[in-house]
Amino acid sequence: MIGIAAQVSLYPLRQASLSPAIDQALHIFQEHGLNVEPGAMSTLIAGDDAVIFTALQEAFRRVAEQGQVVMVVTFSNACPVPEKTTGEALA
Repeated sequence: MIGIAAQVSLYPLRQASLSPAIDQALHIFQEHGLNVEPGAMSTLIAGDDAVIFTALQEAFRRVAEQGQVVMVVTFSNACPVPEKTTGEALA
């Protein structure tokens, strides 16, 4: 397994509020132990590739249960992987 980073954008469609779906996805990423850096338009997650793919699949499935959604993900093993707050690298 390798350390990778993924930039994730989640777009809930035709929903009264966007926050519940986005918050749920962020919570799932954190439950999987990924480094999660939310931004205004996307979220950067970093960690083991198998964990990232599993977390993304779970997040998409659970958010899709609430309604229509679009998820856009860009993966990289070349971009710097953010360090944990304790100073130890993720990969």
